[in-house]
Amino acid sequence: MFVSGIYEEEKEPILKEDKLLKKLHFPPIFVIPSWLRDISPNSFTPRVVSIGPLHREHTHLKSMEKKKDKYMRKLLVERDTYNDCFKTVRNKIEAIKSCYSGMKEEIYNNDDKLVEMIVTDTCFILRFIYKLAKSGDIPSEKRIRRRSIALDLVLLENQIPFFVLQDIYDIIFKKKSTVTTPDLKTMLCGLLQQVNPFKKELNVENLSSVTSSPFHIVGLLHEFYQPGYKLSKISYIPKAHTAVKLHEVGVRFKPNQMLKWPMAMEFESSPLNPTIKMPEVVIDNHFEVVMRNLVVYEQCSPVESYVTSYVKAMNMLAATPKDIATLVESDVLTSHLGPNETASNIRNICKDVTFLDFYYMDVWEKAKKHYDSYWSRNLGVLKRKYFDTPWKAIALFVGFIGFISLVAGFTFRKP
Repeated sequence: MFVSGIYEEEKEPILKEDKLLKKLHFPPIFVIPSWLRDISPNSFTPRVVSIGPLHREHTHLKSMEKKKDKYMRKLLVERDTYNDCFKTVRNKIEAIKSCYSGMKEEIYNNDDKLVEMIVTDTCFILRFIYKLAKSGDIPSEKRIRRRSIALDLVLLENQIPFFVLQDIYDIIFKKKSTVTTPDLKTMLCGLLQQVNPFKKELNVENLSSVTSSPFHIVGLLHEFYQPGYKLSKISYIPKAHTAVKLHEVGVRFKPNQMLKWPMAMEFESSPLNPTIKMPEVVIDNHFEVVMRNLVVYEQCSPVESYVTSYVKAMNMLAATPKDIATLVESDVLTSHLGPNETASNIRNICKDVTFLDFYYMDVWEKAKKHYDSYWSRNLGVLKRKYFDTPWKAIALFVGFIGFISLVAGFTFRKP
């Protein structure tokens, strides 16, 4: 059979490792349930480029289709890998189909069309991350477009199975290339850094403890946010105190410079300076998109709910614009939105989400204990009333010295 300029060869047996996907009780790439999608449809819809079959027919994405085909042919012809890539994908087409839920029948039943689509989209991703790894300082308009494409590539409905990315990467950059290139996860790390909302950069070395292969790029991003060790969790949500309420009883917030995992929070108990240390995070128009796709991935996949737990914790701390202002002043949060919009942005991610686990119980219990303490409350009022600015502290000190001098004058005055 003639397919996309090549002749179909005899199918090879599917490799043993690819059968893993067939044993799954869920498809890792799926249409988002309406009760989650309807809250924020734009968080799941690609803006620039469609990847895979689920958004293929969107009119506003059509302009990229010809470019993707051009990129695919240029990449494969230059490296003489055209036939190898199509053959590899065709031999695994059934495993690829099992990864998707929600494909239209005309795509699902047309192997030729699906093979060409998968190869084209995979080549687009590989060429994009390869050029991203090589690029230096580029014009600002290209940086904006680059980040928009990167954001599209972490949408849950806009994915290619990871084993396909790995297979075609191996063919193009390892088997046929004479130039040494970074491994696939290292190149994808550069892509994911474009949309990483935390100020601490992603480090591919942190993935060394993760033995399983991700289902797709979203799954790889989720692996970057895993702690790499077992965290204690609890299945109920403790009573929340907002950043403002905690600040009123003397609790301060500081950036966590010694992160044990990317979303770690710690409570440092101190009679005078109790502190919650947190990862530095940037809230912008992309924050909700990235977090929401990771949360839905956790809601619908057999993975730990680290991101959902973090979003819940932030929702409790940053419930109002005043809380946002407190966290911004503490340098743990940078907002490119207005305080009202930032608070709404964080709060909406939690809407209609089921919370199964909470990984910050130790921090929350210590914060609650401090908040409920009689001395903490009164010391907090004292510090807020008399020591919240240097001038108030100086005035109190001068007044105290004046009072002592006055008492001393009365004491030592001769009768």
